[in-house]
Amino acid sequence: MIWLTWRQFRAAAAMTAGALAVLAAVLAATGPGLARAHSTGLAACAANGDCGRFLDRFFDEHQMSFLAVTLVVLLLPALVGLFWGAPLITRELEAGTHLLVWNQSITRTRWLAVKLALTGLASVAAAGLCSLVVTWWSGPLDRSAAPGFGLMDPLVFGARGVVPMGYAAFAFVLGVTVGMLVRRTLPAMAVTLAVFVALQLAVPLLVRPHLQPPVSASYELGRDNVDDFLVPRGGAGAHVMLAPAVPGHPGAWVLSGELVDGSGRGLGDEGDGTVVRVSLTSGPCGPSAMREQAEGAMRACLAEVNRLGYRQRAVYQPLERFWPFQWIETGLYALLALGLTAFCLGRLGRRPS
Repeated sequence: MIWLTWRQFRAAAAMTAGALAVLAAVLAATGPGLARAHSTGLAACAANGDCGRFLDRFFDEHQMSFLAVTLVVLLLPALVGLFWGAPLITRELEAGTHLLVWNQSITRTRWLAVKLALTGLASVAAAGLCSLVVTWWSGPLDRSAAPGFGLMDPLVFGARGVVPMGYAAFAFVLGVTVGMLVRRTLPAMAVTLAVFVALQLAVPLLVRPHLQPPVSASYELGRDNVDDFLVPRGGAGAHVMLAPAVPGHPGAWVLSGELVDGSGRGLGDEGDGTVVRVSLTSGPCGPSAMREQAEGAMRACLAEVNRLGYRQRAVYQPLERFWPFQWIETGLYALLALGLTAFCLGRLGRRPS
């Protein structure tokens, strides 16, 4: 049974292994240079006491490559569900070979168990290897990432660590389950993709923020948590654009943030909740003082805003929770995969040929 399963699966396995080998070779060739450029730049800027500009420039220069390899890891589990999971049973049903296969001396439950075990383990291994090489290569960029691209942010979190293996296991068994219910390959692939994408969007929005109680705190305004700070010519007040970051907690996943005044009252936003208007039209934040947008003028304006009691109120998940969240979410997807596996084995065992 193992030999037969391998014979049916070997072409897909060879294609995936070849693609992973190419990816690993490219990352192995470029990774040491990336790490060397990062460490050299940090050593050079450390003498000046300010590495913020270097880190921003370093990430901007490699942002497209960073997003490309991240996308590869995010897509792999979906492809496993589409091309390995969905056709596993529908291929037998459409070709009519199930009439022969399911009436041999080996039980259909054992037949499915062997297929699920062999192909499922290959799915998990492929996702794990892909995540491993991408996590290693992206290390310098993960440490330099701009707010919104940190390890805890939804786009990157699902492409690092161990959680891609949980995604792959679930996507594979999901495809098998849908194929068993739909009994046609193309519709099964479409439904598998829709369900998997919906879950991948729902978990970061509805589940992951609450795996542990988020931290809520208020912070002074500074260059860490302010994207921009200016007074439009002839405007009614200063515009403060908050960054999705909190001082002293680099890499934190900011769930919500707002500007509050000295009494703790949240100020009205202009669209997305991050741009608010502060009634400061003179002094360090007046148009004449801010016209040149010099670094000294920015610091003076921020000091004045802080003196008046304006603060950033943020709700966030700190970077220290990255690995606990990884293991919890991987466990949740593993439980879903085990539940679907039990359903498939039970349904096939009861189903007449």
